[in-house]
Amino acid sequence: MLFNGFEQKRIEAPETEINLRIGGDGPPLLLLHGYPQTHAMWHKVAPKLAEHFTVVTPDLRGYGDSGKPETTPDHYPYSKRASAADLVAVMQALGFEEFLLAGHDRGGRVAHRLTLDHPDRVRRLAVLDIVPTHKIFSDSHQGIAMAYYHWFFLAQPNPLPETLIGRDPDFYYGFKTGSLSPQGNSYFDPEAYAEYQRCWNNPAMILASCEDYRAAATIDLEHDEADLATKIACPLLAIWGGAAVMEAQYDVLACWRDRAADVRGQAIPDCGHFLAEEKPDETARLLLDFFLEE
Repeated sequence: MLFNGFEQKRIEAPETEINLRIGGDGPPLLLLHGYPQTHAMWHKVAPKLAEHFTVVTPDLRGYGDSGKPETTPDHYPYSKRASAADLVAVMQALGFEEFLLAGHDRGGRVAHRLTLDHPDRVRRLAVLDIVPTHKIFSDSHQGIAMAYYHWFFLAQPNPLPETLIGRDPDFYYGFKTGSLSPQGNSYFDPEAYAEYQRCWNNPAMILASCEDYRAAATIDLEHDEADLATKIACPLLAIWGGAAVMEAQYDVLACWRDRAADVRGQAIPDCGHFLAEEKPDETARLLLDFFLEE
């Protein structure tokens, strides 16, 4: 059973409803998942963190069992700013005005925006296997375009990606996840993978995930460009897969030092994109070392 001992909750945010699990005891720690997953991606790491923290693992808006609001022509409902506002409201509803924060993949991008928009809420930030969104779009080249082609495919107008993915969601998403690790999909826990499949076969999630990427290529960039000179003040940890795209294409720490004042981090050797599932012990250790510094 995933998340044994954790409680499931549904909490109303101003624009939608957020599904989450919460467990443990201690300072609050918010964990955000990536694409095309759900909060289930933390199932190997969250119990270790819950020995020291009150761990909150939500499904982002549009993903899993969280709400999937109607979109608009500017894609704002799927902007990182809108998603970040959900999570501030959720944490406040749980009684947490300030919290520690970690995000993988899309969740890392939401976490980055949340820390910029609500700096008084976040005490420490960890980002897993990403560089800033603006960096990828402003510095695209053949290597990143080939490896991260889905950024440009999913951002195409509706109904192109929705129609193509919808013909065989298990093939598309399974191919996508398998392409981001040297181990393919072999490291996924069968129960967690079945949960991802259940959710990604929902046409509403297919649409919402495409909107996430459309927002990244449009309104998120506008938000990022408006505060490029603003550096994150809280301590930031960046960790990434030593066998993943970020390691091959970027100086990850240098990218984050352009956007934050206090940066540290490292690659996890022999690890692809899905750190928390490929190398859970190493991921948990790095997160614990960082968050327990307080």
